[in-house]
Order: sequence, then C-alpha cells, then structure tokens
Amino acid sequence: MADEPLVLGIETSCDETGVGIVRGHTLLADAIASSVDEHARFGGVVPEVASRAHLEAMVPTIDRALKEAGVSARDLDGIAVTAGPGLAGALLVGVSAAKAYAYALGKPLYGVNHLASHICVDQLEHGALPEPTMALLVSGGHSSLLLSTDITADVRPMGSTIDDAAGEAFDKIARVLNLGFPGGPVIDRYAKEGDPQAIAFPRGLTGPRDPIYDFSFSGLKTAVARWIEAKRAAGEDVPVRDVAASFQEAVVDVLTRKAVRACKDQGVDHLMIGGGVAANSRLRALAQERCEAAGIRLRVPRPKLCTDNGAMVAALGAEMVARNRAASDWDLSADSSLPVTDPHVPGTSHTHDHVHEVSKENLYS
Repeated sequence: MADEPLVLGIETSCDETGVGIVRGHTLLADAIASSVDEHARFGGVVPEVASRAHLEAMVPTIDRALKEAGVSARDLDGIAVTAGPGLAGALLVGVSAAKAYAYALGKPLYGVNHLASHICVDQLEHGALPEPTMALLVSGGHSSLLLSTDITADVRPMGSTIDDAAGEAFDKIARVLNLGFPGGPVIDRYAKEGDPQAIAFPRGLTGPRDPIYDFSFSGLKTAVARWIEAKRAAGEDVPVRDVAASFQEAVVDVLTRKAVRACKDQGVDHLMIGGGVAANSRLRALAQERCEAAGIRLRVPRPKLCTDNGAMVAALGAEMVARNRAASDWDLSADSSLPVTDPHVPGTSHTHDHVHEVSKENLYS
C-alpha cells in the first residue's frame, strides 16, 4: 500500500472545483465545491462565473481534501490536473493552481485529459481496467464511444456526437418543461413515474446508412420541444412524467444500443460507462440488461464518481506515476479542445527535476 503512488488531482473543466487524493487504486479523498446554484438562474453554465468560482474555491477545497485523506502535501508523489478539454478560463484556473502546488512542493506535474480521466476513475470502484476496454462517456459536453488499450497512452475514438451531447439534450428538455437546471437528475426523477412508451420520439442516427457509432440528439430535442409546444398551443395539459420518460428512453436506447454493438464489432467483452449522464438510473438498468444478453461485463462507477470530480484526475495521475510516464513541463497550458487521443500532455525538456529541487528548498515552508 505504501509503495503505491499518492497523487492529488484537480478538476476545473466546467462548473465544479474537484480535488481528489488517490493512493494507487484507493480513493482517500474526494472534495467538491460546486457553483451550480450560481448558474441555475441563467439556465446553463456561464464560463466567467465558473472561472471566478474556481478561484475562490481552489485553496479551501485542496485543504479539505488533504485533511480528509489524512496526508500532508509533502507526502504526495505528484499533482495531476485536467488540461482539457473544457472551458478555457476554468481550465486555466486549475492548471495554474496545479503548477503552483507542484512547483512549491517539488513534485512532478501531470496534465491529463478530462475524458480519459472519466474512464480511469472506474479503477477506484472495480480495480484495474481490462485492456482493451470500450468506454461510453455521456455528459453535458460529450457523448463518445472510446476504445482504450492503455489508459495512459492509447485511447481511440470510435464515435461521438455530431451535435448536442446527451447531457445538453437533458438540460434543454428540462428547460422546455420548466423543470429547472441541471436537467439530468430532474428528468430521471420525473421519468420514474412516467410511461417510457407513451410517446414515440425518434432515435437519431439509427438508420442503415447512418454512422454506426456516432450520436445525434438535436433532432430528438427538437421533436420533443415541438410536441410540447403543440400540446400547449392546443390548450392541453402536458404529461410531464410521460414526456420525461419517453424522451429519456429514446436517449438511453440509442446510447446502449450503439455501445453494445461497438463491443461486439471490436471483440471487446468489457463496457465501461462514465460521465455525468452515467448517473441516470434508466441508462444503468438498460445497459445492464443489454450487456448481460450480449455476454459483456458492464462497469459503471457509483454516481458520485460519474460526475466531474478530482478523484478521476487523481486516478489517472496515479496511473501515470505507476507506469513511469513523463511528467508535464512548466509550460503546460490549458487546451479547451484537447483530443482524447492525448490522455496526457507529457514534458519534453530536461529541466523539470532541477526546478523541482530548487522549489523544494526555497519556496515551500
């Protein structure tokens, strides 16, 4: 246990300041400061508001994580941080903080990929990832099918959304139904009391000539909105629970169908589902049902680890340390469109260790 790398991870890609501490595959602390309430009145995330919230929350959240883990900052073997993708301003706050802590402590810095971190977090729940693993990542910004043969070095995109991500569609339909923000949890809650077969909403990109692994939820979102508008124009009550259930079913039907097909086509017998929408109860249930029927083992982290958090960044950072991957240089920058094919941003210079030694002696007391 003591030989496993102890890593602190910082996540600021969107509206939550997440700080996690991991030793190997063991989660020691998962501290989060959310600014979701500050965005709710705007009906969505406001980048400038998110950035300022990260600035205010960063140091207290790191202190809280260290206290929760019962470790000293000097005990750390490395600092990992989300370098992208995400909101540029929000990412910059996290990267800057990670640089400051790594420099002051004399620890290696690892800039890692947000999407790869969502895959790696499952190691904290179910142990080492099988290689290869198929991953379905569904969130407010991403709906992706990814094949990972090495989470630190080889993540290949199989399919992605061509318009709205699944989480965006949940938010927009919740707004049309006047259910508030964020939309995912409230749609899930209302759907449990509705009939998923009540309304035949379309399934995007499921035709014989459509891309087999890509996703599209824009058409579904428009169809649901128009259905609701027609009901209201006719002076009829909108059956909110049935709409929520039917819309949710259309989303998870497509997600699970394409994920299982990708596993079969690629000969992969493990499917991992991550991202904020992975907390959806119907997605979990339908994925389990279809995976069992196909002989595929399903791995889904507990809901708290599916949403953005520092633990997932620390998990990938710990894997980088364990596999002796190169640390990032001090010129590490935030990349709002960092491709998933870059699980981390390695360094190229040879000055890293020397700078750490100087900082260790002079900057941290």
